[in-house]
Amino acid sequence: MSAPTLLSINNYFYRRGGAEVVFLEQNRLFEEIGWEVIPFSMRHPKNQHSSWQDWFVDEIEFGESYSLLQKALNAGKIVFSIEAQRKVTDLVTRVNPAVAHAHNVYHHISPAIFGRLKSLGVPTVLTLHDLKIACPAYKMLTGDGVCERCKGGAIWNVVAHRCVKNSRPLSMVIMVETAVHRLLGCYSRHVDRFVVPSRFYLEKFVEWGWPRDRFLHVPNFVDTEHLQPHGAPGRAFVFFGRLGPEKGLATFIRALALAGVKGRIVGTGPEEDKLRKLAMQTGADVDFFGYRSGDALFDVIRSARAMVLPSEWYENAPMSVLEAYALERPVIGAAIGGIPELIREGETGAIFQSGNAEALAARLTDFMGMSDDEILAMGKAGRRWVEEDFTAVRYRERLLGLYRDMGVVC
Repeated sequence: MSAPTLLSINNYFYRRGGAEVVFLEQNRLFEEIGWEVIPFSMRHPKNQHSSWQDWFVDEIEFGESYSLLQKALNAGKIVFSIEAQRKVTDLVTRVNPAVAHAHNVYHHISPAIFGRLKSLGVPTVLTLHDLKIACPAYKMLTGDGVCERCKGGAIWNVVAHRCVKNSRPLSMVIMVETAVHRLLGCYSRHVDRFVVPSRFYLEKFVEWGWPRDRFLHVPNFVDTEHLQPHGAPGRAFVFFGRLGPEKGLATFIRALALAGVKGRIVGTGPEEDKLRKLAMQTGADVDFFGYRSGDALFDVIRSARAMVLPSEWYENAPMSVLEAYALERPVIGAAIGGIPELIREGETGAIFQSGNAEALAARLTDFMGMSDDEILAMGKAGRRWVEEDFTAVRYRERLLGLYRDMGVVC
């Protein structure tokens, strides 16, 4: 019997963010067991090479300089891409996939493909890396913090609060996109099952009216073979990631100043200048390391006392927590979104009230008062947890189980 074929779908075909890492690693995991993996994506200069790239859809990039005509055409594609429908139909006819598994498709490929996959008889799975099927702007976040105003269908709020890049025109396009997709049932009728990396997101979708039996909780995974710990815990607390307003880094800096401990911030983003000024104003002892990846990033984590995740929005299932554990460093995380379910209080780390600098400062002080052996014991407990529940093999086993439940011959 020939090996099954997986049609693997994502807007980008390079390591752009967390969703792309999961998408590309998932492809690799299935290739390892003999599956033929066929990617379907958007053309982009940074893409990895693929022999299937002729079937990729044309590029759309927000923020690029397009003519008025091209902007109008792009707006139409964002809502419903006929090109994507045509190309995925041609591809399915050629490769006859056993199952299609999509990740991020909105705004670029568009969920127009799901109706076509349904009509072609291809079982379809969508991994939800964000809250898009509930929140038009996908974050449940506005300028005044966490937002659930669109619950119950009040999607005009996305325009009223300019939720997409603080732009009313872009927000209008996304509101129309959401209305069209809901009217056509792009997600509700045409996607067979949804994979959710955090239990928090699963419960949030159910709270917003989605049927529980459509979802399966499948945690993210990390490569524990590559992420090898070494060295004793250091004296600094590290954050790594995008420097955006939702990440709670102002709270982190204020907490560092209150506790009188050292911090390190790894990453770049729109808040960097504000955060540097805040550090000067508060006298916080914090170093900004800029962008780092690979071993350069992992070495900073290994030299830390703990990783701090001070988020102030509904995080899904942050990979940074698993990476810190794999490197045997505990995690101090905000009690919001999917973060608390990844921390075993007092065993692998600690939790504090999101947005509360005093509460975080108290946790930092507690960790400075522990011995290195106590800190290392927490880090080792985190790595054991990762090795038990968050490995690539466990991830693949869970997906194979889902595919079999859907009638796919694996």
